[in-house]
Amino acid sequence: MSDSIRASFEEAARTLQAFLESPDGLSSVERFADAAAETLANGGLLMSCGNGGSMCDAMHFAEEWTGRFRSDRRPLPAVAFSDPSHLTCIANDFGYEEVFAREVEAYGKKGDLLLAISTSGNSPNVLRAVETASKLDIRTVGLLGKGGGEMLDRVDIPIVVPSVAATTDRIQEMHIKVIHVVIEAVERRIFPGNYP
Repeated sequence: MSDSIRASFEEAARTLQAFLESPDGLSSVERFADAAAETLANGGLLMSCGNGGSMCDAMHFAEEWTGRFRSDRRPLPAVAFSDPSHLTCIANDFGYEEVFAREVEAYGKKGDLLLAISTSGNSPNVLRAVETASKLDIRTVGLLGKGGGEMLDRVDIPIVVPSVAATTDRIQEMHIKVIHVVIEAVERRIFPGNYP
C-alpha cells in the first residue's frame, strides 16, 4: 500500500515538473494572469465552466475571487456556471450542449473573460461556450489536457497539461495549481499590501 501511495505522489511530481519544463507552460499562465487582471481592472466579469470535477474547479475559481484567497480584501466579480436550476432548465429546453453557452450569452459582455475547463479539450458544451464567447468578443482561457483537443485552437489562451499526465485526476491536479497561481499573481498586483 505505501509503495503505491508514494508512486502516486511521484507521478504527480513528474507531472508538475513536466509542466514547468514545457515550452508554453509558464508563459501561458502569465498570459492568463494578465488577462484576468486586465478584466478586473476594467470592471469586467470572470466566468468559468466545466463538467464534473472540472465544474468543481470552475466553482473553486469563482469563489476565490468573491470570497477570500489569503487575506481580507474587497470581493471581485466572478461566477461559475454551476446552478442546477439554470443547467437543468437549459438542458431540458435546448439540450445539454447549450448549458454553458446560454449563460455566457446571458451574463457575458465584451471585456469579460471566460475560463473553460476540459481535461480532454473536447467537451461539447464547453466548446459551445467558447464559441459563444468568441462571437461576443469575450476573451477565453482553456485549462486543458491530453494535447488540448478541439479547444486548443479555439481559445485565446490555451494552457495544456503535458501528455505525461495520462489520467484525468493528474490533469485536474495541475488545473487547480494553475488556478491558485493565477489568483495569487493577480492579487499581488491589485492588493500588494496583502503580500508584504
